[in-house]
Amino acid sequence: MPVLSDASLKRLVGSSELSIVPFKEANLTPNGYDLTVANILLPSAGLHIREGSVQVPPGAWFVVGTLERLRLGRRLSGQLWIRSSWARKGIIGSFGKVDAGFEGMLTLSAFNASPANVEVPVGATFAQIVFEELSSEAEASYGERSGHFQAQDEIRLEGRRFGQP
Repeated sequence: MPVLSDASLKRLVGSSELSIVPFKEANLTPNGYDLTVANILLPSAGLHIREGSVQVPPGAWFVVGTLERLRLGRRLSGQLWIRSSWARKGIIGSFGKVDAGFEGMLTLSAFNASPANVEVPVGATFAQIVFEELSSEAEASYGERSGHFQAQDEIRLEGRRFGQP
């Protein structure tokens, strides 16, 4: 399926097929959009921060919530990729597809595989989303099929917001 270019994304943003809020043209890449850290959860330290930064220790799992709230129509899906600048620091991301019809902010799971602390600041770009056009409109959107994380506005683990039972 075709990957959408920066020019295609600029045309689609704000349409029924794609919404990115807030949208910053500076976050466009030639074939995607860089997502920004809004908050960070570091379970091993019991930290959940919304400002400043976190020192992620070696071997620690952490979770990033995106600033951007996305809405994809029935003809688009998204692939998530760690930005190479983070990979070069030893951060490994466990990302997947964003289904057609998804709406909300994203929860991104990551791991510090390096032998040193890595600082992760709120406001940094962390991952890239690459949008793909489906061969046909999805019969049922993400929200209609399962929608476990539909309309999320906070980090959710196992279908729950962090800190809730």
